[in-house]
Amino acid sequence: MSEQGGPKIKYGENAPKLDKAQLQFMKLIEEQNLDRVQKLKRVRRNNLLTAGALGLSVVAIYGYSIFSVQQEKFLDDFEEPKKVTTN
Repeated sequence: MSEQGGPKIKYGENAPKLDKAQLQFMKLIEEQNLDRVQKLKRVRRNNLLTAGALGLSVVAIYGYSIFSVQQEKFLDDFEEPKKVTTN
């Protein structure tokens, strides 16, 4: 059965020493990862702002529609035509 996330490594005093190139590479990868995270945060914020604006627009249009329909009174004065009786 394979372990998820790789095997667990326990380092004590016998941890391997990293040379200068490996440390520089780790620093480069860490900087690239931080840049990637910042871009993803920006994209997420922009997506949330767009979703909020669209949602607010939908609610505003719905509210305006309900408000304008309540103001219409043209059917209140409507009288049914009188029936004509023929003899």
